[in-house]
Amino acid sequence: MFPKIDENKAYLRALVAALRGKYAYASVLAVADDSRAWQVSRSGSAIRTSGVGGGSGYVVRVFDEVGCAEHSFNELPDSVDELTTAIEKRLDAQKKAMPVGVTPLPTPLPPDDPATLCETSAWRVHPRDLGDEAILAKLREVREAGLQLDDRVLDVSVNVSYRSCRKLFLSEHRDLDQTLLWTTASVFVLCRRGEEIKDYYRPYSALGGAELLDEIGADLPEIVHAATELLDSEPIPPGEYECVCDPATTGMIVHEAFGHGVEMDMFVKDRALARQFVGGRVASDLVTMHDGMAIPESASAWFDDEGTLTGDTTVIDHGTLRGGMCDLLSALRLGVRPTGNGRRESYRRKAYTRMTNTYFEGGESTPEELISSVKYGFLLENPSSGMEDPKNWGIQCMVTIAREIRDGKLTGKVFSPIVLTGYVPDLLKSVTMMSKTPVLSGSGYCGKGYKEWVKVSDGGPYMKAKIRLG
Repeated sequence: MFPKIDENKAYLRALVAALRGKYAYASVLAVADDSRAWQVSRSGSAIRTSGVGGGSGYVVRVFDEVGCAEHSFNELPDSVDELTTAIEKRLDAQKKAMPVGVTPLPTPLPPDDPATLCETSAWRVHPRDLGDEAILAKLREVREAGLQLDDRVLDVSVNVSYRSCRKLFLSEHRDLDQTLLWTTASVFVLCRRGEEIKDYYRPYSALGGAELLDEIGADLPEIVHAATELLDSEPIPPGEYECVCDPATTGMIVHEAFGHGVEMDMFVKDRALARQFVGGRVASDLVTMHDGMAIPESASAWFDDEGTLTGDTTVIDHGTLRGGMCDLLSALRLGVRPTGNGRRESYRRKAYTRMTNTYFEGGESTPEELISSVKYGFLLENPSSGMEDPKNWGIQCMVTIAREIRDGKLTGKVFSPIVLTGYVPDLLKSVTMMSKTPVLSGSGYCGKGYKEWVKVSDGGPYMKAKIRLG
């Protein structure tokens, strides 16, 4: 796949060598991108040929004895010398434009230990090979089946998208090559009773291909039932309750509560309270948090966009904050090891510290045991959105459903919508039970603030904690 990268590899090697003659360190990241999305709904069928990928292009990065600079582009001139000269002139102009009195942050030279790899993620059926008509036919089949399940269903919207990309990273001593394919899908059900309209959403994801389509029809009765249940839902009385979180809600808490707060570029800017707590207790003994490749999901990769090999990062170890996730530049400035979390929205954008696959480890209980242990509280399901304040460790998340639990049993009563709030350490220190098996879902994208969107996944087991709901 993506033969253009193979055709240009010798050119890119020569570019790195030429830049290395002028700068203390030089690298180039080449990205080839392919994406497509399909949707069927009441308004018809649609195919989108862009939007879920970042485009194809190149990023050159150089370090001198002062700092680091980058240049991105999407066409290669005929001559390496021409491109090298253009890059040098542009970087010199940027250096001269530095305001008087502004001192760049100290930036040591990065390590460039020898490394070579060539990896490709696995899939059974590439969506491109299946074809537009076959995919749209499957989505229409799911939609029509959903409309027949209940006469209160107003619409069923079904969509699927994929992104396939190849990334080549070259430096003086590194030759890293990876090709990734992930596919995501969702079913969105809209139902109505009189003037009351409710909706429910179920996401799907895989580090794989169109085989994901086989999953989206099986859950249809459950999805429609959940949507119609919301027609009888009530607002929840605000307060602190014993709660059992489903794996998706646990994942949202992982992502928002301790994900953004330990992205260590925020440590460099002194915008994260977590920096003061490294080595300290921030959660109950049951809480162990990871980010990385230990569980392959749709945010997996063998190396990040700065040429750092990925692995598994333990963020919280049985309640103790061990450290965070870190991009290369932040690691150099903090004097720590980069964790392979330097990620770009596209070749046009800079790299930030970003989460990948982030989750809590499982415990020793079953979901049924968690529910039976609750005197009065709620089972929280189907998170929709969340945000965190890394500087003050506040969290605010939206959950679609809270199912009432009384004397260890579900009563059938449903509350919606739910706002989940709290101070992160208080919430995580209240965790008293975890189910055995963590489950991750990678259907979402995460922004850095309001922009810089990258693919992420998160999850965990069923989790019992005291949580403020409203």
